[in-house]
Amino acid sequence: MATREQVDELLSKMAAQRAELFTAAESLSPEDLLRVPKDAEGEEQWTALEQLAHLGEMERSYDAWVRLALREDNPDITRAKPDPVGIPIEEANNHPLEALVHQLRMERAYTTGLIDGIHLDDFERTAVSPMFGQLTVMQWLRSFYRHDRQHTAQILGRKSDYKPKFIAPEPNQRKMRIDLVARRNEGR
Repeated sequence: MATREQVDELLSKMAAQRAELFTAAESLSPEDLLRVPKDAEGEEQWTALEQLAHLGEMERSYDAWVRLALREDNPDITRAKPDPVGIPIEEANNHPLEALVHQLRMERAYTTGLIDGIHLDDFERTAVSPMFGQLTVMQWLRSFYRHDRQHTAQILGRKSDYKPKFIAPEPNQRKMRIDLVARRNEGR
């Protein structure tokens, strides 16, 4: 069972890392917010604005995964269907930084409320992911600040000291996103 101290530490790390993310993004010029690093691969090819939109989408997905784990015993998270965010990745470069920061603040307010409503023993409930295997609710929630840390480094043009522990080959989320948008556009 999780302790109140562990939950407080989780919330503190989430707040600190998100503040660092905002500081990094706000330190960039409008031109740098749209810069794509040379020789980058995968997610590192996203602009800073696309990185922020990605974090908003993933926070919504992580929240859906946690809610599913709280409702069911050890569910497969691929069944979770989060609602779309207001500014998806493919539209991020057409929005000001302030709009993406606002989106992330709203997502985090929801996540914090979700965490505040979890009973301590429910942090041990589990869910299964094809990419990460079985994780507890607490492990899923810790991934929020780690994911922010990874993308903060990418926004600043650095390699992150955090690498997710995939049990399968790491997916190329940027390519997956390009393919998804192409399929959507074909259907119009």
